[in-house]
Amino acid sequence: MDGLEKELAGQLIVLHVDIHTKSGREIANEMGFEFTPTFILFDASGTELWREVGGLDTERVRQSIAQ
Repeated sequence: MDGLEKELAGQLIVLHVDIHTKSGREIANEMGFEFTPTFILFDASGTELWREVGGLDTERVRQSIAQ
């Protein structure tokens, strides 16, 4: 994820959420996820495009950003 974050700097904002903290649990509850890692991609208006639990398909991220 760190490499992808650097590669797509300016095109992608990455928010790391630690679900072991109070604020992290609140975000997890609000976003509806329980398992880590969970990756959620939103468009510029905040609409969820997709989510993945477990491994991240970096090519899917690249393709989604390119659209």
